[in-house]
Amino acid sequence: MIVSAYVFADGVEFAPEAISAAAQAVRVGKLVGLPTETVYGLGADADNATAVAGIFSAKGRPADHPLIVHVASFDGGMSGVSHYAARVPSFAQQLMSAFWPGPLTLILPRRDGVGAAAAGGQNSIGLRCPEHPVAQAVLSALRQPTNGEPVVWGVAAPSANRFGRVSPTTAQHVAGEFADHQDLLILDGGPCDVGIESTIIDCTRGAPVLLRPGAITADQVVAACGRPLISPEELEAQGQQAPRASGTLESHYAPNATVRLMDAKAMQKALEMLGTEVDKSPQSGTSIAVYARTPMKIAARSIEQRRMPSDPAVAAHELFSVLRELDALRVKLIWVEEPPAGTAWDGVRDRLQRAAA
Repeated sequence: MIVSAYVFADGVEFAPEAISAAAQAVRVGKLVGLPTETVYGLGADADNATAVAGIFSAKGRPADHPLIVHVASFDGGMSGVSHYAARVPSFAQQLMSAFWPGPLTLILPRRDGVGAAAAGGQNSIGLRCPEHPVAQAVLSALRQPTNGEPVVWGVAAPSANRFGRVSPTTAQHVAGEFADHQDLLILDGGPCDVGIESTIIDCTRGAPVLLRPGAITADQVVAACGRPLISPEELEAQGQQAPRASGTLESHYAPNATVRLMDAKAMQKALEMLGTEVDKSPQSGTSIAVYARTPMKIAARSIEQRRMPSDPAVAAHELFSVLRELDALRVKLIWVEEPPAGTAWDGVRDRLQRAAA
């Protein structure tokens, strides 16, 4: 059930009944569809093991694949952080000051007895302070309970889609993913601004480790904390292993269609080899779609074309929506031009490589 989180009258205001309903659903152990600036999340009380199990079940997600816990921005986010984290290194505090609220997740040592199910059983936990005003309104309501209700310190909220599939960036995407969950309350906070999941930095080993790129780039992280980033591969070379984290499996973010990455030259050559003969029928749908920044000469009229923006932030914003749109057209293959080099494109490149895996 989609409920608007806003009232549109002489301006834009929160719909208090919608925010209260979502907060109450979380308090009693239910799941909610929650907008964030990155993607929509499927949220539950991070300290309620039964509710967290409901997330894993609804998504079809392995219970040892950890969730990100979203905390309110009280005291710069530190109130929720101190509930879940055993300690916060100085460089992690610098990153919070620079990027919270925003699309950055920090993996921190977990306090005993809290958030174990959301952490996938690990002794670390991923925390994020979202920037989206609707997410913050719900988190704030959960921190200010009435009638003696318990405080909810954080909401575990992985992307609101079936495990491994394309993440949702609208409330309608969430409703389509969980059409069989008629009682799921979905707060409609509009399309997500960022469009891909948060950057994840592991802060559990004395130096920042980049586990997943996102809108906040590696260069920005280094500039904010003054320390070089370590890669998971460098950790492995040192005989260490990075903690499991959301969205880091080799295959993820995948549409029903097969995604193939190629450079512009190879794509143009492949299109020329196809010529004009590409299958399209009401039963099978279009066989091929092209998503590229470089203009392509395409002889076959039945090939779907989408232009990838040249701005990496705009490309990230629309990426998952485009993949979902092409899936809805029953495209069999999606040929995608490889993103250019540079850290600004790392988040888009990461999602496409996993989608193609």
